[in-house]
Amino acid sequence: MANPPTDEPIMLVVDDERSIVDFIRLGMKNEGFRVEIAQDGPTGLAKARMLHPHIVILDILLPGVDGLNICRQLRADPETADIPIIMLTAKDEVRDRVVGLETGADDYLTKPFSFDELLARVRALLRRQQRAFAAGTPRVLRFADLTLNEGSREVTRGTRQIELTATEFNLLHLLMQHPRQVLDRQTILERVWGYDFMGETNIIEVYVRYLREKIEDDPSSPKIIQTVRGVGYVLRGA
Repeated sequence: MANPPTDEPIMLVVDDERSIVDFIRLGMKNEGFRVEIAQDGPTGLAKARMLHPHIVILDILLPGVDGLNICRQLRADPETADIPIIMLTAKDEVRDRVVGLETGADDYLTKPFSFDELLARVRALLRRQQRAFAAGTPRVLRFADLTLNEGSREVTRGTRQIELTATEFNLLHLLMQHPRQVLDRQTILERVWGYDFMGETNIIEVYVRYLREKIEDDPSSPKIIQTVRGVGYVLRGA
């Protein structure tokens, strides 16, 4: 699991575009971050494993190994699986953003972006990580035949174990903390992604779809994640 935030959180920026690197490094150093840089995929992957940073800013297009493969490898390794990752992409297309999220990124930004927006998202992810470390005794949450263990982060439905990314787990955790209670989109954004998102985003819909594909793929299992049109989502119906 990633290190809890400290007075000097470590940020790893993996990007080969010098102007972007300098822009992030200068701004984040002024905000109290220790900023480490990697300008190609293999170096970025090696530094992530060696430094275990508090957060990674990861470009998709990189020499050697692209950002999507780096993200997959970090998520597959138990030692780096929970490091928050913000993916950068130069393409303002839904498919590019969705692919980044599917690999396990916690958030994304499309170039060009403002420093204030990047900083807000970084702080939000670190707050969420800090809350996880500050939590008390882990609980086991249950709804119908669905079980979520806060400590081991294991999820099962019936006898089947379900593998979730960090963000998928956090979304399901929120729903299971409030069974049969309709959660509006703004509440979900604030509690799972940790920031007041400015403008339109389909990030919640994307992750709800991922959860449904994983926990409702058995035709014999009741559908328990329900959409309340115009409001949000609720765990009920079992």
